[in-house]
Amino acid sequence: MALNDPRHLYPKISPPRQTQKDPGLDQKLEPQADIGLDSYVGRGRLEGRKALITGGDSGIGSAVAVAYAREGADVAISYLPEEQADADRVIAAIEEAGRKALALPGDLCDLEQCQHIVAKTVEEFGGLDILVNNASRQLWHDGLENIPEDDFDRVMKSNIYSSFRVTKAALAHLEPGSSIIFTSSIQAYDPSDTLLDYAMTKAAMNNLAKGLAQQLAPEGIRVNSVIPGPIWTPLQPSHGQPQEKIESFGQNTPLGRAGQPAELAGAYVFLASDEASYVVGESLSVTGGKLAP
Repeated sequence: MALNDPRHLYPKISPPRQTQKDPGLDQKLEPQADIGLDSYVGRGRLEGRKALITGGDSGIGSAVAVAYAREGADVAISYLPEEQADADRVIAAIEEAGRKALALPGDLCDLEQCQHIVAKTVEEFGGLDILVNNASRQLWHDGLENIPEDDFDRVMKSNIYSSFRVTKAALAHLEPGSSIIFTSSIQAYDPSDTLLDYAMTKAAMNNLAKGLAQQLAPEGIRVNSVIPGPIWTPLQPSHGQPQEKIESFGQNTPLGRAGQPAELAGAYVFLASDEASYVVGESLSVTGGKLAP
């Protein structure tokens, strides 16, 4: 089999300047992000599992949902109601893989919604054994003094509160062999000056994963996190980056390009599978070579 050069396995993108209303849609991205619809091939590594993915409608979450379904898992995705168009595409992909799909629209800033998505997943699937805390909000601001209180509050609730609350609700249903995965970020280690509040939350999520791993490992439940680098998703043009950074997004990595959501899927599959049975409290970097200490 021929080798694939990682510098060119996915295209080097130079996106035009573009703006979407937060939270943004995959289907409006230019160029389109690759979430694995035409490329991911499952190998039955998650056969019979029951997964809940927050923020599963687009970006990294959607790639994970597609991969999990093709690996044999039933998959529930939570998302904001305004992201329904993207969610419909992911739900269709899960069902095309022959698995059960569950759409869970709603705002995870609300405690009741965090509890609802867990209860509904357990009700529909008969259990829950993979939880991916992926939903996040990212808005850039030029300086700490320019972060409005309401934006700061919503970022904290979207990223930290939701992860804490969904995980807390899920614990009653997780049995030995279950897996919890948090989506952290290279920002947790190398924060951009325009993403201070977002970076704070990603460091907190990584820390929560490591601490929770110590608590739950004696119960046979593994907790880990994934550290994405610059990945092309709707977060970027929906005020997640200054416009001048869009055109060269990700080109400062050692691989010289931004990553695609599909390139994250394997990490999440590995951490959820029995192949990672001795992996606990790990922060798995998928960054194109940007170093996460």
